[in-house]
Amino acid sequence: MTLKAIINAVKGEKWCLFMTMLMRLTVGGVFVFSGFTKAIDPWGTCYKITDYLNALGLTEWTGMALLFAVALAAVEFFTGVNIVVGAYRHSAPIVALVLLLVMTPLTLWIAVTGAVKDCGCFGDALHLSNWATFGKNLLLLLGTIYLLAFNTSLRSVYGPAVHWVVTALSFALVMAVAYYGYFTQPLIDYRPYPEGTRLVSSATVEDSEDNEDDFIFVYSKDGQEHEFTIDSLPDEDDGWEYVTRFHARRPRGKVIMQNGANDNGIALLDEDGNDVTIDVLGDSHRTVLLLFPELPKVGVINSYALNELNDAALVANADVIGITPASSQEIETWRDLSMASYPIYNMDDSELKMLARGNPAVVYLEDGIIKWKRTLSSLNDVEQPIELSDLGKDYDADSILTNLMLVYMGAMLALLLINRTPLVLWQLFFKKKQPTSNQKPETNI
Repeated sequence: MTLKAIINAVKGEKWCLFMTMLMRLTVGGVFVFSGFTKAIDPWGTCYKITDYLNALGLTEWTGMALLFAVALAAVEFFTGVNIVVGAYRHSAPIVALVLLLVMTPLTLWIAVTGAVKDCGCFGDALHLSNWATFGKNLLLLLGTIYLLAFNTSLRSVYGPAVHWVVTALSFALVMAVAYYGYFTQPLIDYRPYPEGTRLVSSATVEDSEDNEDDFIFVYSKDGQEHEFTIDSLPDEDDGWEYVTRFHARRPRGKVIMQNGANDNGIALLDEDGNDVTIDVLGDSHRTVLLLFPELPKVGVINSYALNELNDAALVANADVIGITPASSQEIETWRDLSMASYPIYNMDDSELKMLARGNPAVVYLEDGIIKWKRTLSSLNDVEQPIELSDLGKDYDADSILTNLMLVYMGAMLALLLINRTPLVLWQLFFKKKQPTSNQKPETNI
């Protein structure tokens, strides 16, 4: 008995129908979740794909990373939706199989080599170890192979004539979500610093206002660093050179981020590599952070908007601070080109990208709390006088995402009603009136 004959023999069995439905929901659901989380944060997906390309030595393709990110998110999402609802019962599992035949060996490679720290399969929404990711892909591969054999044993939720509409609606949702995520900010912020996070703790602010008895001072001599209290400072005439200071009750090099039970931090460095985080952010009531994750790629055309924002913020009695992982030479080049008057500090590349998306991006703090964050291009024209607290508040991510989902689900439901109502009516009213094959029609005598 051939394999095809065995498959055809069990297709009508109840257990087969149940397993098919389970595999549709499982495999399709994972693809939906994976595609959606990638679309939510196209910047993050772009960064992750760049990591992959660099690890593979394909650096010439990094310029296409954003296109790859959006395309991958869209394909994963509408493939997952098609599998869940049973649309394109033959081709949808084939698309999933092709994706998995690429992803499974790739995740095995990063699990063995550690070339990429995190696979980024689910963006920042869910982090899996590289080996867990490989195991997940193996299970999905088995589920997809099952669907290739038995997916046709179960009908589709939608009729074949409208399968393309299901795909089009799913594609449109992904594009809308990615549009907001790229040009403004992700509609869901899975990163450690969402709006409302206390980036600078109240305790840190109090520390910055304490007297110098609460600080430890670091001096260097003959290449060695030593710590001193205010009462035992060394004499600089003896060759001691001041390096930095930090609060005795706070971790050195960190501004505490308070968000539930999590404690993370950021560190700002001046041009000499000294940690100035507390000095810069500790006593500021209102602060505008200008983030440049890739400073050389920031067009000079942005300098006018940045300088306008800087001038308006200073009039509003707010500090303006530039932050970038760029080199000192790149910072000086930017200053010359943009005529920037705001100070610029260094920050770890990965932490900076976690803080906000965009190049450049703008983050506004009040008393150390993140009030809003936006890409520079999404902000309205800055005019003086300006109310900084309201400048970025026209972007209500929760409402936008809710409306998008309501429109998508409403359209899918309307499509189902339009597509299936005639069939239901036929089954209920017309088919019953048709004579069966062994029933003779009535005749008048």
